[in-house]
Amino acid sequence: MHDPVYNEVYQGHIIKIYHDPDADCPRAWSNLGTLICWHRRYWLGDSHEFDSPEAFLRDLAGVSDQSDLSMDQLRDRAERKSVLLPVFLYDHSGLAMNTIGFHCPWDSGQVGYVYVPLEAVRKEFGVKRVTKALREKAKDILRAEIVSYDAYLGGRVYGYVIERDGDEVDACWGFVGDYETGCLPEAREAVPTPSPSQTRRSAAAQTQAHP
Repeated sequence: MHDPVYNEVYQGHIIKIYHDPDADCPRAWSNLGTLICWHRRYWLGDSHEFDSPEAFLRDLAGVSDQSDLSMDQLRDRAERKSVLLPVFLYDHSGLAMNTIGFHCPWDSGQVGYVYVPLEAVRKEFGVKRVTKALREKAKDILRAEIVSYDAYLGGRVYGYVIERDGDEVDACWGFVGDYETGCLPEAREAVPTPSPSQTRRSAAAQTQAHP
C-alpha cells in the first residue's frame, strides 16, 4: 500500500489516512444536476450529445436553430426553464473546477454548465412552483456537486485505516474533500472506546515511562 498522507495515535489505536486511488467519480452518484462540458483534451462531466454550448442552450431553451438570438439571450431563455450555472476550469499542474471563475485568464475559462430543469426541481422537492428561495436552494446543491467533482479532479479523495498492535481493525474509503474535515473525524468516531482495563494499562505504562 502507498504511504499515508497523515497518521496519528488516537485512544490506543493508529489512524492512517491514505489517498483513495479507486474512488468513484461523483458524477456517478445520484446528482440533482447534470454537468455539461466541452474540452478539446479532457472528458469532463456527464455524457451528452451537444456539439457546442450554443446547441445546448438552444435545446434547453426550446429555441430553433433558425432563431437569431445571442448567447446571452439564449441563456436568459434557458434560465426560464431551468436552474443553470456556468462552470469554469483551471488547468495548470492539475485540474480545478468551480462556478464563479478563476483569477488566471491564461489557464482558465468557462468549460460548460451545470443545470437542472425546473420540472425536476418541482419533483425533487414535491412542490408545484419553484420560488426564488427554492431556486437558490437548487443552486446551492449544484454548487456543492461541483465542489465534490472539483475535489475528485484534484485527487482529494481519501480513506482511513485503523490499526491496533499491528493489526487492522477498521477501514473505510471514498471520503471526498479535505481529509481534515471529512475522513479524519470519521476515523476518530470509528475508533473503539477503550475499556476501563485498557485505560488502566495505558495509564500504568505512561507512569512507568515517566516516573
